[in-house]
Amino acid sequence: MKPIDEMSILITGGGSGIGAGAAEHLAERGAQVTITGRRPDRVEGLAARLGNRCRAVAGDVTVDADRTAMIEAAVEHGGGLDALISNAGNMYRGPVDELNEQALLDVFHTNVVAGMMLVGAALPHLRERQGCVLFVGSVHTQRAFPGVAPYAATKGALEALTGVLAAELGPQGVRVGCVRPGAVFTELNQRAGLMGDGEAKARLEGLGPAHALGRIGTVTEIAEAFEYLIGAEWATGSVLTVDGGLSLGITNA
Repeated sequence: MKPIDEMSILITGGGSGIGAGAAEHLAERGAQVTITGRRPDRVEGLAARLGNRCRAVAGDVTVDADRTAMIEAAVEHGGGLDALISNAGNMYRGPVDELNEQALLDVFHTNVVAGMMLVGAALPHLRERQGCVLFVGSVHTQRAFPGVAPYAATKGALEALTGVLAAELGPQGVRVGCVRPGAVFTELNQRAGLMGDGEAKARLEGLGPAHALGRIGTVTEIAEAFEYLIGAEWATGSVLTVDGGLSLGITNA
């Protein structure tokens, strides 16, 4: 395992949820972390709290100029780029006969296309450091929940990309992996349901019995999976499930 101490890590969607949890976890372990997000107050506030190991860059992953700025900031902050965690994403859901085509294209742009373009732009720097790319999948690719076809389709695309890009970039010394979380409370879940913090969290925690381990996960537990894949020098093409057993399809009474 390579230690992540002093590694330069770029995390998109770093202002909240899994991205923010990853930034905090990896910075605490000595990495030089650059976080990006569309809301300046969120990313700048987190960077201020984490101190000089974290730099914030406001930007939208769907905008080419913003992607370039994110990469340049990470390279400057960390002296190069060792890992890209392509975490930025959005949720769109609804019955298949009620979907809006533009909204469907927008969620694929954010969740899939933008990440692919970011990998391409970051590749020269990742190649130089023999680095890695990590995508964020979802338990929705393993367990069907009606009404979430758009989101599940984007996550299925990312999991397929993990293998294809691992094969493509392996000869260049760049590894590719994916973490597949189960139920973890984040703002993404809340926005998808258009509800307040308390109600959103209570609904998600109601899924606890559907996990073999009897509870939903935490952002720190997902961050630990990122840390493993960043340091695992012989792991590529891996989709690492960290879901408390939700994908097993059981229910604890």
